[in-house]
Amino acid sequence: MFCIRLTVQAQEKVVLSESTLRDKIKGGWVGQTIGVTYGGPTEFLYVGRIIPDSVDIPWYHGYLAKTMKGVPGLYDDIYVDLTFLDKFYQHGLNVPMDTLAASLANAPFPLDQANQVARYNYLQGLRWPETGYWKNNPHADDIDFQIEADFIGLFTPGMPHVATALANNVGQIMCYGDGVYGGVYIANMYALAFVEDNIDAIVNKGLTGIPYHSGFGECIRDVIRWHRAYPDDWKKTWHLLENKWNNDLCPNGAHRDFNIDAKMNSAYVVIGLLYGQQDMGKTMDISTRCGQDSDCNPSSAAGILGTMLGYSNIPAKWISEVDEIEDTPFMYTSISIKKACEMSFELAKQNIVRNAGKLQEDKYTIQVRVPKELKLNRSFPNMSVHKMQELWHEFTDTFDLKFNGEGLVIVGEVKALNGNVDSDYVMEVEAFLDDKFVETIRMPAKNLTRRKDVYWNYDLYKKDQKLTLKIKNPADGYALHLISYAVYDKL
Repeated sequence: MFCIRLTVQAQEKVVLSESTLRDKIKGGWVGQTIGVTYGGPTEFLYVGRIIPDSVDIPWYHGYLAKTMKGVPGLYDDIYVDLTFLDKFYQHGLNVPMDTLAASLANAPFPLDQANQVARYNYLQGLRWPETGYWKNNPHADDIDFQIEADFIGLFTPGMPHVATALANNVGQIMCYGDGVYGGVYIANMYALAFVEDNIDAIVNKGLTGIPYHSGFGECIRDVIRWHRAYPDDWKKTWHLLENKWNNDLCPNGAHRDFNIDAKMNSAYVVIGLLYGQQDMGKTMDISTRCGQDSDCNPSSAAGILGTMLGYSNIPAKWISEVDEIEDTPFMYTSISIKKACEMSFELAKQNIVRNAGKLQEDKYTIQVRVPKELKLNRSFPNMSVHKMQELWHEFTDTFDLKFNGEGLVIVGEVKALNGNVDSDYVMEVEAFLDDKFVETIRMPAKNLTRRKDVYWNYDLYKKDQKLTLKIKNPADGYALHLISYAVYDKL
């Protein structure tokens, strides 16, 4: 294996052997897999707090194979990746974004947060990029795209400018603003991991292309700065991050310890990478112990480090069982680690040629270019949550809510009192503001196609007002279950 760096007229070229490229792609896919496996038992069990050192996180020979076979649903971040990778492989690098959106909307697996809203939006007739736009998606800044953007970096080796452009488009299927930038950043770090041998360089250069004045960019720069100030104390950086940035606007996380925000969870990936000292076990452990989405975060961190190291340089402790499971398809797909590696390799070759590179026998010359800064998009601009209230209320006719604010989101769903969760029943709910009809909301009972939030509106006036929800087509055995609501004001 080899990697040669050349500088010609300020345009950097990197030459990789075929074996090096394959080894790094495999390191990325395997890294993701062992990372999510390692953090899996802790997912969202520790919110707003560090997982104590006294809590043992298991790993032993046989654990990876046991988990992949016994808990296949754990790998949701990977099988969503693979759904998109498959469409690129089938349709080529110019695959239409709506084809990708349709693949997510019609996939057989359950979704949540921004992904589920995007699915619902698509099935109700919206198309990219409206499916992820923040006024259509209260979860637009959530982690969803961050945890499924890895595949882009793995077929754009050494080409962060290509990763930036692709991720910016794909991310708008389910997210907007910082939610998109989280995935762009992850994809960029993967792309850079093919041609950089230093994690600090990857973390810093990965921000190129992210709008400088975005909240996402500022948050990650803070983590980098705190790491320099406290290079031996990741917990100090964690606390500084918590104090400054734990202000989630997601209606599920606002005013709660639970935080699904892309900025915070990307920051946990970066904390693991910077403080992990390029050691696989330490990197995964720190990203996991940061808490919150503590399986997906070490998955991305380990995938990026695995790409930089290459599969052949990942310590045997972590990959001793890969031969046993690399032909095992991930749940809901026909794609295994081995097949994902081959698909990524073929797409990577296409990208190299398409972007002024060359394939000569087993030597692949890659043109490394700096991404242009993306347009600054902000979800929920200048808004804050001034009230979050639990409801836990079921009704079968009419519900009134009095509030005062410039935005409102009610979290809830159709509840099957008779247990028939696979019913084709679609509840129709009429919404009225101050007794004036606003819209009819379609609420499928089926989990796969459900509407995650009952009502949202970010264009209200600051005044006392009343929302009325009236079920238009009630059915025996079904109620509208309201979980909570969040009221927003402009700063």
